[in-house]
Amino acid sequence: MLQIGMLIYPSMFDIDLIGPQTFLSRLGDAEVFHVWKDRAPVVSDLGLAYQARHDFASCPENLDILFVPGGLKGTIPAMRDPAVIAFLADRGARAKYVTSVCTGSLLLGAAGLLDGYRVTSYWMVRDLLPLFGAELVKERVVIDRNRITGGGATAGLDFGLTLASVLRGEDHAKTLQLLVEYDPQPPFDAGAPERAPSSVAAGIRQRRADELQAAREAATAAARALGKV
Repeated sequence: MLQIGMLIYPSMFDIDLIGPQTFLSRLGDAEVFHVWKDRAPVVSDLGLAYQARHDFASCPENLDILFVPGGLKGTIPAMRDPAVIAFLADRGARAKYVTSVCTGSLLLGAAGLLDGYRVTSYWMVRDLLPLFGAELVKERVVIDRNRITGGGATAGLDFGLTLASVLRGEDHAKTLQLLVEYDPQPPFDAGAPERAPSSVAAGIRQRRADELQAAREAATAAARALGKV
């Protein structure tokens, strides 16, 4: 049975977790569970509470898949949390697949798990990945050996299907896609900075300038601890 450990943490973005879990929980012969430093409820960015099945100490040592969701509001303090970074570094060193969606890749990078790998992240912070020795690839889902990373938020659905295909084959992944009727037809073509109106992208960056600066500072400090800067 596959052991799939999904990190949860305060202020994570819900869809980053739920999107992938929608598919991973339907792999068959797989145990999917949430992990946090303790078993107290973890409140997400949307105000929903999640319960960890395992704390860091009880989490299986040899995971088949280590997964980290994103959510910049929660990722920044998590990058600064030695317990989180130590847990990811430990389990990630042995996991068969080390994976993330959105800003979760910043946590993997801070744990020293992306050095020399091609990876992606949320569009507003993906330029920070080279601080950790990673090669930035501006794609929806990136596979490099046993590292699989997805872009922001809704990319978790594509990530989940991709990982399902890797683990169970393309036919199984297609079955899951139809099962949940994943047939995206957005009303606008503004889901990537390269295609969205420049004024929209600039407005988002302006509104989140303080948060983006905090992310850069946290990532730089983590990279410095790894001897990368």
